[in-house]
Amino acid sequence: MGDVAECYEKNADALLRFAASQVGWSHADDVLSAAVMGVLQRGVADVDDIRSYLYRAVSNAGRKHWRSLDRRTRREGVWTARSLADVAPPVDAELGPVVDALAHLSVQQRAVVHLTYWEDLTPAVVADRLGVSDGTVRRQLARARERLRSVLDER
Repeated sequence: MGDVAECYEKNADALLRFAASQVGWSHADDVLSAAVMGVLQRGVADVDDIRSYLYRAVSNAGRKHWRSLDRRTRREGVWTARSLADVAPPVDAELGPVVDALAHLSVQQRAVVHLTYWEDLTPAVVADRLGVSDGTVRRQLARARERLRSVLDER
């Protein structure tokens, strides 16, 4: 448990930003907490890279958040916007279209974009952090760039 706590303390800010890239700032704390609690409950005895394990846990908790929101929305029969622009803090007017465009990406594409461009990681490191192959990261980045290009060109 000490290893997880130490790794979390060193990477808390980056993990929180990563969670926000997945679910927006209003839910980032909850998603991060759920991920860390899950890691603490499962333990990390056989985990080589705790930081990558925490990133994967946050990514999985973000997907779980959206699945839960989707189920609740269907159950209640109420439409709920899933746009990051709806839950993100106010941004500079120049960045508004970019934030709107990011909302059109899948959760995995947002994860790959965040880790690549905001944390300046290589595809190999991103793949390791998310527990996917290099090819998956490169494919998701290419798809994300294409989607962002098409959304921003429409404006």
